[in-house]
Amino acid sequence: MLKLTVENMGDFEVPAGTRLVNALTDIVQIDQFHACGGRARCTTCRVQIEHGEPTKITEAEKNIMKERGLAAQPGMRLSCQILCDHDMTIRVISRWKGTGAKDGGGRPSDTIEPPPVWLEKTAG
Repeated sequence: MLKLTVENMGDFEVPAGTRLVNALTDIVQIDQFHACGGRARCTTCRVQIEHGEPTKITEAEKNIMKERGLAAQPGMRLSCQILCDHDMTIRVISRWKGTGAKDGGGRPSDTIEPPPVWLEKTAG
């Protein structure tokens, strides 16, 4: 188990290998928005990683973040593309309540979609 600290929510024990988006909805029980169902298409599952940012990024996350002009923001990541494999402290940015959407998005699968091509995380 590892520790996930969520700003204004507390500390939570998360099994290693859990997708961050699922940890947020299933364990933390926060209304994390993920309109595309966790497939790195929409960027609604953004989080700000305050401590413990993963050193790897999926190619899909890198591409959509660049396309949407979000890649240059330090610590800004997509929770659907992160596997919990170490302790992290995050701030949830995108919540669905109040958006007008019928729900936060379909529950993402337990494995990262699309199948990840891992890259080293570089600035910008």
